[in-house]
Amino acid sequence: MSRPRRKAGPVRSLVILTMVGGLIATVALPAYGAWRTPAEASVTLQQVAADDAQSLVVASDTTSAALSRGSYSATTPEEIEKKKAEEAAAERARAAAAAAASAAASAKKSGSTGRYSMNLSMTAPGSGEVRWPVTNFTYASYNLFRPPNRPNHNGFDMVAPAGQPIFAAAAGVVRISQESYAGYGVAVTIDSVVGGQQVSTLYGHMTYGSRQVVSGQTVSAGQLIGAVGSTGSSTANHLHFEVRINGSLVDPLAWLQSNAG
Repeated sequence: MSRPRRKAGPVRSLVILTMVGGLIATVALPAYGAWRTPAEASVTLQQVAADDAQSLVVASDTTSAALSRGSYSATTPEEIEKKKAEEAAAERARAAAAAAASAAASAKKSGSTGRYSMNLSMTAPGSGEVRWPVTNFTYASYNLFRPPNRPNHNGFDMVAPAGQPIFAAAAGVVRISQESYAGYGVAVTIDSVVGGQQVSTLYGHMTYGSRQVVSGQTVSAGQLIGAVGSTGSSTANHLHFEVRINGSLVDPLAWLQSNAG
């Protein structure tokens, strides 16, 4: 008796359908993905960077500015040395200007011009409390240098070359030291005590800028105070010397002859 044959047809058909379904899925899924997400065009790195780059818009009326040489530093050894030399010269000029300004300020404050060069160590000869204000001079009459509008000439005129030293006749305190003092021109007055008396001496017509003392300064007998000149109401180089004792004018020549030594 023979065995009945199995029915293989349905199984084979199922296998075939499964294989066909897998093939369809393999082909259809990529196509579906491509349809859902459109492909992006390929780009370069430069194009990507350009999207995020900053931009500058310049107006058409904007002008460019030229760089000056002072806007950058020297780079070569020659330029560096030149720059150092220029800076050193500028510093010296500033120092000189500052020194001149300081000297001018000091002169203005003290009342002395300081334009006349003299040997400050000079002193009048003698050892007494009264000295001759000019050591070498020619005697002049009291009226020799008297201006027409000043008939009363109260001093003694000692004719001497311009620039000859003038000394304090006695120790005391400078009361007046001016470049322009009435008709006396450049003048100095000193208040002293001589022999128990109040003595005031005046030195007139001195050279501009020659005063070596200031108001309020204490001086000693024979100390250098200025130089002979012809300033103010004067017609020739000489020292106009006056003496007042207790406020009254006295003969200056007679006073010197009696007291100077």
